[in-house]
Amino acid sequence: MSEKEVYLDYPTSNDESFIQGVKDCLPTVLGYLSIGFAAGVVEKTAGMSLAEIALMSLLLYAGSAQFIAAGMMAAGNPATAIIFTVFFVNLRHLLMSAAIAPYYRHLPVWKNVLIGSQLTDETFGVAATRLSGKARGSDRWMFGLNFTGYLNWLLANMAGGIFGQWLTSPEKFGLDFALPAMFIGLFMLQLIERSKFGVDLVVAISAVVIAIAGTVFVSENAGVLIAIIIAANIGVWIEKWK
Repeated sequence: MSEKEVYLDYPTSNDESFIQGVKDCLPTVLGYLSIGFAAGVVEKTAGMSLAEIALMSLLLYAGSAQFIAAGMMAAGNPATAIIFTVFFVNLRHLLMSAAIAPYYRHLPVWKNVLIGSQLTDETFGVAATRLSGKARGSDRWMFGLNFTGYLNWLLANMAGGIFGQWLTSPEKFGLDFALPAMFIGLFMLQLIERSKFGVDLVVAISAVVIAIAGTVFVSENAGVLIAIIIAANIGVWIEKWK
């Protein structure tokens, strides 16, 4: 029996359905409402129209990159600088997609492309926790997770763009801190669910030390990237050999 036939005969339980993916995305949706609204406000104050905000949300679909792009546009940076900055900021998506890809080898290429193109930091975190210990993932569940986040992000950005005309100074309301706040919340949820505090503590300390060293001897941005790669490998090595 071929791999495709095995997949077709594979039963889909309720916890692998599209609806379950939607339900599992709800904690992320709550975070997207605030961060997406904040992004829309920042984009509006940067001089973008509602149509431009919608296009950026649909095509770029990256919170950190959209904040950076809006800030650089407001500062009058050239388009080439914005494009290259956004490109390097979003390079982490290659790593996230590569980490998820092994669970979906049984799917056609177009489905893998669709899953990878809608993957975000938050949905990756949910998916990584969900897929841990499994041989493969359900495309229906993943589509439910990704589509819910994608649609909610668009709506939140548009809401921020509509009301952003009355909020000329987003930083006064703490909207510029919305992105770090959401990541802190997601990190704490995953930390509690993993229950591997020893490994997480070692990884966290390693990341801080390496990031500081990289900032001093290389550069601030390079230090953070180096810390992420080395600390993640340390965590994988500890879990593999413990």
